[in-house]
Amino acid sequence: MEIDGTLLTLLGTAAGILILTGWVEQIYKGYKTKSLKDVSKFLMIFISAGAILWLIYGIIVSDIFIIGTNIAAIVLMMIVLVMKKGYDRQSKTNNSNQGLNRI
Repeated sequence: MEIDGTLLTLLGTAAGILILTGWVEQIYKGYKTKSLKDVSKFLMIFISAGAILWLIYGIIVSDIFIIGTNIAAIVLMMIVLVMKKGYDRQSKTNNSNQGLNRI
């Protein structure tokens, strides 16, 4: 079955937007709440590994949609990871300081 190039372009664009929107929402929510404690480290590891493999695949088959989406996904995941580490560290520091204030 032959698929029109325009349809493939729309399909690839829609898929990329849907995948990346989830990360943008997570970054926005984390920034607002200053917490990403509910984001699993294992989720980040597995999705990052998958994105890297998809990126390699996209490069091999020269598919700009796969390459672009996965580069953007990796960048957004790195932002979430940096925010998570920073907020977790800040939370531990605040909890330690609260414990000292109770003594």
